Amino acid sequence: MKRAIITIIGGVALTALIAIGGVSARQANHAGSIPIQNENEAGFAGMAKISFDSAVKAALQAVPGKVLKAELENENGYLVYGVEIVKADRQIADVKVDAGDGKVLKVESGREDHEGHEGEDSDSGHEEESER
Repeated sequence: MKRAIITIIGGVALTALIAIGGVSARQANHAGSIPIQNENEAGFAGMAKISFDSAVKAALQAVPGKVLKAELENENGYLVYGVEIVKADRQIADVKVDAGDGKVLKVESGREDHEGHEGEDSDSGHEEESER
């Protein structure tokens, strides 16, 4: 009986490891197409294969809104455009666009625009807390 329980536990552990490996493989698919060899940001522009405008267009197709900021970034060792967009609900989305092929790799969303960007006023009515 103890042997059967150990076999079941071992099988469950193996299944969990396989599942974790599958998640890691899927996360690896979110990598960009241009690996960064040198951390010197001054060289990022020369490495990008798509234009700034193309990256912004791809980001806006994924997340409609107004662009706050866009820049070339090192995202987990790959060159991407990071595009911050304010959506209609005043939430800010950070869209990562592959600087090599223009594919949207990731969209992070959630924080509100309380900073009054571009001369817009916050309609919260209280003083803003500084970001921590």
